[in-house]
Amino acid sequence: MDTVVESALRLRIMDWVRERAESNGGFLFRHELLSFRIDGNDLPVIDFSRGIRNPRDFASTLSIVVSVDGPYDDAESDDGLLRYAYRKGDPWGGDNRKLRNARDTGMPIILFRKEVKNVYTPVMPVYVVDDVPEDGMFLIALDESFTFLTDVRNLTMPQRAYAHRLARQRLHQPAFRTRVLVAYETRCAVCRLAHGSLLDAAHVIPDGHEDGVPTVDNGLALCKIHHAAYDQNMLGVTPDLVIEIDAEVLAEIDGPMLKHGIQAMHGRELVVPRRAQDSPDRARLAWRYEQFRERRFVPGSRIGVVPRSGAGGQ
Repeated sequence: MDTVVESALRLRIMDWVRERAESNGGFLFRHELLSFRIDGNDLPVIDFSRGIRNPRDFASTLSIVVSVDGPYDDAESDDGLLRYAYRKGDPWGGDNRKLRNARDTGMPIILFRKEVKNVYTPVMPVYVVDDVPEDGMFLIALDESFTFLTDVRNLTMPQRAYAHRLARQRLHQPAFRTRVLVAYETRCAVCRLAHGSLLDAAHVIPDGHEDGVPTVDNGLALCKIHHAAYDQNMLGVTPDLVIEIDAEVLAEIDGPMLKHGIQAMHGRELVVPRRAQDSPDRARLAWRYEQFRERRFVPGSRIGVVPRSGAGGQ
């Protein structure tokens, strides 16, 4: 296949992956990836049995799959780059040859994180930026800018910091969303809305806090309006899983969204995952609930929250 044709086809595949993932809530199911068709032809986006997809007519790898057991496994390297081991067999042929060609041509590929069985979080585009034969692995970068560097094995401190920021944004956050939404069966824990594209994974203890880990028991699946209300402390959740709405917000008179979308949630019980280990941690909920109690929403302002009169802030 001509390089220009392959590149155009690859971008169309990525557009479909992006659109389908967002519709689901940030992830794709195995059967969707295996049954993909384009221009009337079958073109599975992942391999049926291996962690690399090298379509016969493609000169470069289309996708790679990394199975992970925790939030950081595939990204926590000193330089922020990912490591992908050579495929078994001839180190200079087969699958490795097509990965090496992706490095030589700068062709973008798709990285899939396999978070749970049959569920894949796409990260794309990613780039093969170096081949390390002495260690039997390739280096994968999350940004095209790394393809222009002459020495990716010895990044400067600013380059490393940038790579780690990318890992947080493009690996950790999407993976957290996948794990939380799958645990909550793609439903808002407050209102049960089941449209994945309208759902977020909210942190109980905020992401920037030292205890704000991207684990399911520190997350809640919330629709975008309830996520915003939670972040603004208009909506709180007690350690006993009862939803509370700020008293001043309850007293407001506005349109149907406030009445039915926010105020009507007061006193409801939070919907939690089926598996006990995925339910929100009660100690974390207690910490966050105290923040809710200490702060109030300012009527007429949609910017943020301020301490209650006489109470300390965060």
